[in-house]
Amino acid sequence: MSHVTYDEEWRKAQELLASTIQAEPTQAERRQQRKLLATLYVKYIMTANKLAVVVDQIVQPQKRILARKLLEAVLGRILELKTDLVEADLNEWSHIGDVISELNVTPLQCEIQVPRCFLNERRKELNYKKNLIDNVLDKLGFLEKVEKKIPLTEQQAILIIQTHERARQGRLRAQFMKEVRNMKEKSKPTSAGDSVEDDFRKRISLPAALRIQKVWRGYITRRQTRRRKLQEMLLIGMIPSPKYQNPDIERALEVEEYRRDLQDVRRKDYEDAVKKCRNDLEKYQRGAVLEHMSDEIRGWMLEYKTHTGKIPEYTGPERSSSRLLSSRQGTDSELSKSTPGSSKDSKTKSKTKSPKAKEEKTGDEEEDEAFSKAIVSVFLPEITIRKEEYEDVWKNKDEISNARQYHYAEIIEKEQMSGMEGELRKIVDDMMRAELQLLQEAFDRDRGFKGKKQKASKRGTKKSKKKKEKDLTPDRSTESLFEELVANGIIKKYPEVYFDEFKGERSYNLPVPFNKGTDPKTGLGDLRQLLKEFCVLPMLSDNLHQSTPHIKSLLLSGAKGSGKDMLVHAICTELGAVLFDITPANIVGKYPGKSGLTMLIHLITKVSRLLQPSIIYMDDAERPFVKKIPKTDKTDPKRLKKDLVKIVKNFWPDDRVMLIGITSCPWESDQKLLLQVYQKYLVIPRPDYSSRYAIWSYLLGQYSAVGWNFDTSGISRVSDGYTAGPIVKTVQEVMTVKRMVQLRVHTLSPLELINALARHVSVYKEEDEAMELWFAKTTMCKRRTRAIEMLAQEEKTRLWNCGSLKLRCVRDGREP
Repeated sequence: MSHVTYDEEWRKAQELLASTIQAEPTQAERRQQRKLLATLYVKYIMTANKLAVVVDQIVQPQKRILARKLLEAVLGRILELKTDLVEADLNEWSHIGDVISELNVTPLQCEIQVPRCFLNERRKELNYKKNLIDNVLDKLGFLEKVEKKIPLTEQQAILIIQTHERARQGRLRAQFMKEVRNMKEKSKPTSAGDSVEDDFRKRISLPAALRIQKVWRGYITRRQTRRRKLQEMLLIGMIPSPKYQNPDIERALEVEEYRRDLQDVRRKDYEDAVKKCRNDLEKYQRGAVLEHMSDEIRGWMLEYKTHTGKIPEYTGPERSSSRLLSSRQGTDSELSKSTPGSSKDSKTKSKTKSPKAKEEKTGDEEEDEAFSKAIVSVFLPEITIRKEEYEDVWKNKDEISNARQYHYAEIIEKEQMSGMEGELRKIVDDMMRAELQLLQEAFDRDRGFKGKKQKASKRGTKKSKKKKEKDLTPDRSTESLFEELVANGIIKKYPEVYFDEFKGERSYNLPVPFNKGTDPKTGLGDLRQLLKEFCVLPMLSDNLHQSTPHIKSLLLSGAKGSGKDMLVHAICTELGAVLFDITPANIVGKYPGKSGLTMLIHLITKVSRLLQPSIIYMDDAERPFVKKIPKTDKTDPKRLKKDLVKIVKNFWPDDRVMLIGITSCPWESDQKLLLQVYQKYLVIPRPDYSSRYAIWSYLLGQYSAVGWNFDTSGISRVSDGYTAGPIVKTVQEVMTVKRMVQLRVHTLSPLELINALARHVSVYKEEDEAMELWFAKTTMCKRRTRAIEMLAQEEKTRLWNCGSLKLRCVRDGREP
């Protein structure tokens, strides 16, 4: 697509964003305005999806920088609204069916897409890490070597072609001579004894030919009718398109990749232009700007001294700065200290506060009030600023003369001048404070008394809460530590899997108030959305991770074959993260002893911070907290029992590191210890009919010989109770190479898949009940139970008060 297409897409995203910002409340009550928050949440997701396409494909570097900043701010706002919805529902699964219906959009349109621009910007870094892992595994002999075929020379290629062509001509010549011999045999004169047989052949040849023509014409007519029917159904979208490479789609993908390469070229030109402009400004205009700012502030100080007879105060960096003074806001009333009268008034006002304000609130009331208010957005001001910048600069800009989308020099000069002025203001502030200090000292000497010494500023003296850890490997490089962990199997290479490959439909449920005690059923598509919001989006950039509510650890539980490993690999792929495997079976025998365990934890925490974003992964996450370990288990699963809590507590807001555990039977562990390690708990739901239908359709759609009229609906109903893993294995078992060859003649029958599926184990009802009982003991479920009990108690108190009032009214003989 052209540059104009993506400019138009950007304009549509800005229009949607403008309407969304207008609907933003000043301060929202989470539960009372839940629908408004959900509407904003959906609209911001639709805006982010449009901006992700724009940032991925737009070529002009200055537009792309602005769109990327806006995209990051919108993603941050989505995470804030998601937190508000979770607190309003007391449930991680947000049901927005009512909003989807009102906005007239599909659930897939409301699913956030992870922007690819963040990965594309780190392409060199990711390739370097992959090559480093491959090199280490190759040295250890764990990597299968692929033999590279030596390319043929031109002479060898010609010889092969000549050999095959001569063989083809020889086969055609032999076939031709065989047909000539057969014709000669048929043309020989027959004997007299054969005349009866010839007469019989002549009598039946014409009816036979007519019969053959009839059957053939009927066959080709039916075939043409079927083809016309297929073309019509394809046209109206009743059946999926056949699995073949469309040249238009291939061309579009090539154009997208070309635009990404062109982005790098334009970006390099833009960076060179920025450096050149900054150097020119520093060389030719820095001194003039510095002198102009200094003269302007000196003139203001002289004017201030003339009108007030006092020397202005110029000590506070927030209020008394060159930026404030240059904006002509430094009046006498603003710069002078408050009068004694005003301070007395403030004291009397503070003393005459109502006694109700002094009453202390109970812990439950404070907690309820804290969770009832929506988050004060950090990203909304940034979104507004970027929106206004687009409207001022790019909305009506004439770009006819810039068809190749180069950078604009005048915008670069304006931005660099503004940046240089900001840096020079700090220098001017320091100079003016020094001059005012000297002037004040001289003024005090003339008046005959010593001035008070200024107290040293305490700003910036507060110590950071982050505890400095002892570095056990100060003399080793990051590459050597990385290679050591790869060699020991702690850092692992994972398959590239994206969330789009995790098939499953989203739910269309209406929201249910949390005090009802029942939750609507969720789909696999909802889980896909949750993992993007909890694990991927907050870790895309440092700004998002530090400014948004994020989690440090997550426990993903589900039945065997439900796709837990695939989801972890999808998280790592979408983030471009490094995967650290601390599964008990993987670390057994590695770094033995207490000192070895200390070194292992140190290496994992240090390297994960250096190579962030990082995912620390643990399979069978319940085993470190199991009460009784079988004697046959030699993996020592309780080795990391005490250290897991320390690892999670040492994650700071600037550490884009997360612990993800997966388990199939979490009820076997000690619940209290498990709650200390993991913050969020997600259960993979069993695939419903729509999700099973999507899985079967996707798997069978990979084979072009499987007809579109295959009964996918019936087999989706029969496979109720099975997870995605057995379904995938069933298709792999049935669709062998021999069976694929036979598909043209012997079509696939649903019975073949059903018989193969029956050999696998489904999820039993007892396992589902055990999972539900365990999940009811998690943190969020406990909070919801407490909230329901509190609301019930408030309702009971209200009814009791109403009953008491009614009794008093009856006793006094008046109406209630």
